[in-house]
Amino acid sequence: MAIEERIENLAKLRAESKLGGGQKRIEAQHEKGKLTARERIALLLDEGSFEELDAFVIHRATEFGLADRKFPGDAVVTGYGRVNGRSVYLFAQDFTVFGGSLSEVVSKKICKVMDLAVKNGAPCIGLLDSGGARIQEGVDSLAGYGEIFLRNTLSSGVIPQISAIMGPSAGGAVYSPAITDFIFMVKGTGQMYITGPDVIRAVTGEEVSLEQLGGAMVHASRSGNCHFVAENDRDCLEQVRRLLSYLPQNNMEEPPIMEPTDYPDRIDQELLYIVPEEASKAYNMKDLIWRVVDNGEFMEVHAHFAPNMITGFARLNGRSVGIVAQQPMVSAGCIDIDASDKAARFVRFLDCFNIPIVTFCDVPGYMPGVDQEYGGIIRHGAKLLYAYSEATVPKVTVITRKAYGGAYIAMSSKHLRGDINYAWPRSR
Repeated sequence: MAIEERIENLAKLRAESKLGGGQKRIEAQHEKGKLTARERIALLLDEGSFEELDAFVIHRATEFGLADRKFPGDAVVTGYGRVNGRSVYLFAQDFTVFGGSLSEVVSKKICKVMDLAVKNGAPCIGLLDSGGARIQEGVDSLAGYGEIFLRNTLSSGVIPQISAIMGPSAGGAVYSPAITDFIFMVKGTGQMYITGPDVIRAVTGEEVSLEQLGGAMVHASRSGNCHFVAENDRDCLEQVRRLLSYLPQNNMEEPPIMEPTDYPDRIDQELLYIVPEEASKAYNMKDLIWRVVDNGEFMEVHAHFAPNMITGFARLNGRSVGIVAQQPMVSAGCIDIDASDKAARFVRFLDCFNIPIVTFCDVPGYMPGVDQEYGGIIRHGAKLLYAYSEATVPKVTVITRKAYGGAYIAMSSKHLRGDINYAWPRSR
């Protein structure tokens, strides 16, 4: 074959791969309010930085009518690029090809990019939009999920892992994002569930819609699976870029330092009036956080789940910090089961990735009640003690009003190796 013909065939293949499952399926994707895999990658990465891997791979299945239905790249787009000038590795499931289902070669493409992310010490991002396993490939597809789960686990605490649920994620597919560090979900289109409404109806008789079962707000507020909720695909990808700006590339590096624009010696008179003198009077802890951190910029994590505990990222003098705080406006800031899990997991992430922890404490105690005791408040509450105790990053604690009982110990007290503990005027 002449070199000119080879170049022509290659160009044709590349053009086909960029169309995914074809123009009609792309239009159907847009009609649902969703972007295509390549459109999402273009929005996430710095312009012109994407380098694609395995663009011409096709599935190997020959049965069930698949032999003549092959698309270059199959149902996932993989590669690497830059976000704010820093390297990231990523994969974006392509719903226009077999509903984004996971085949053997799709799993191999994803595993390759995950391995490269660890080898090169860079974050790995998954943009998920898939109907699940490609059932025509049987156990080969299930084995592919196992390989992905293994890599998620081995990468945990080594590189940041981020999942964006931008379409369906069903069955075994939900366990990969569940192992990653942070999950974003898009309202109206992003869904996670183990079994769909039809199976639930057949087994239990319960009637539930897809959105009620596994929508973004359900997982953000009730199950706690979702850390960030986005209005649409574009908003989701902008939030991912913002999160990455607080994180180091891997567990051997320091978080990025921004040029300080909010000097630490400034005085804010409003701080004198935020915390009430009355121990029982509620106030918004976020008002205090916004005034303390650089430029009032606070990226809250798990904002809709266990709102009696606040977690999130901010900067102090240009450096990334993690914030953990009570919210006196919700349950008086008591620590319950969900709050314990929420804060403990966040503290352990911060410790893995060299991010200092700033704790604002206003806690009357652990939540009393039969439901809490039966639900395992002792077991779950111990996770917070463990997380703060084992953390070796700098830990600064500010008692804003009260710190009572066992909850005083749990909230980064000096007995759990808190480095510096401050007390607000009139705190107890």
